[in-house]
Amino acid sequence: MDRRSFLLGTGTLTISQLLFGCSGNNQTQFKVQLLKGSIPGQVVNQFHKDLQQKVELKFAPVEQIQDLFGQLQNWQQKPKANDEQGWSRFIPFRQDQKTPPADLVTLGDYWLKAAIEQKLIQPLQDSQGNQLKQWSTLDERWKKLVTRNDQGNLDAQGKVWGAPYRWGSTVIVYNRDKLQKLGWTPRDWSDLWRDGLQERISLLNQPREVIGLVLKKLGKSYNTENLDQVPDLEKELQTLNQQVKFYSSINYLEPLIMGDTWLAVGWSSDVLPILGRYPQLVAIIPQSGTAIWADLWVRPAGIATNTLSDQWINFCWQPNTAKQISLLTKSNSPISTNITASDIQKPLRSLLQSDPSVLDRSEFLLPLSPSATKQYESLFAKIKV
Repeated sequence: MDRRSFLLGTGTLTISQLLFGCSGNNQTQFKVQLLKGSIPGQVVNQFHKDLQQKVELKFAPVEQIQDLFGQLQNWQQKPKANDEQGWSRFIPFRQDQKTPPADLVTLGDYWLKAAIEQKLIQPLQDSQGNQLKQWSTLDERWKKLVTRNDQGNLDAQGKVWGAPYRWGSTVIVYNRDKLQKLGWTPRDWSDLWRDGLQERISLLNQPREVIGLVLKKLGKSYNTENLDQVPDLEKELQTLNQQVKFYSSINYLEPLIMGDTWLAVGWSSDVLPILGRYPQLVAIIPQSGTAIWADLWVRPAGIATNTLSDQWINFCWQPNTAKQISLLTKSNSPISTNITASDIQKPLRSLLQSDPSVLDRSEFLLPLSPSATKQYESLFAKIKV
């Protein structure tokens, strides 16, 4: 999934790297590579102030989750035998120079199975032990999401591979001015099929997201394995396709702002930052439930267990910190916080104060079998023709 992160303003990390503490030969370092915009700079600053020992913090923001996944892969690649031989080793900034491995990295839950299977990360704890003191404050849905076996599949007896620190969902965002002409406003996925929206919609260019919302409309799960057993699925997809102007996972908000499209399906991490600037845009979470995603802390394979890593994760899970992360990065928190409606800008409340019953009907996009994945991809390609 190529979920992006917009710049979220001055409250977030928007520089190439945040450094806290003075470097020195004997200075302990704590290195983190994180999704840009997913942690406020003041949260890092407060963590540094709270530390009992002198530590140099290196927090390096990265544009996209897929780039962070690629970094995890690069760290596990064995160097070529001649890498350090001959004159080439004296050339500064060679293409094959690697960034030193970080102690923690942001990863999306969708990438977790691949990271485990490829042995790119190691467990944060083998069982629900004492390392992560705030673990008990997590709701069961988050514990279940990151407790997996060595194949990366959900397993209650597995190990804890990630620490969720914020989450969001797939949402419907529409142009209020345009839809006023139709005399109704969207509430659920079924509204995407209504009259008046032909070639007025943009959908994410993702098989799991598009087929998933149709499955949800039909009362099925996003994680349905055998699509052949779902009556009318292809017919519903073909009808929906007639409503679609284009598919894109990147450039779907600009046409909506300009009025070229009237409605889009997108990720809350993209949608929330712009709602306050464009009052004609309204976003909702579909009543029948939606897809949800989480940003996690993971530990790269081969990195020595670091008490600072555990301290940082526990710090992110403290209610006050979780509240700051949620409000300043315009996301939801896996930790119960005392956020009230007055804390949130009015246009954002429909997404950041989600109905618990709607959340209960929502789902993570869990790993599917290779044959099921192929089904999704081939059906998606077929209906877009």
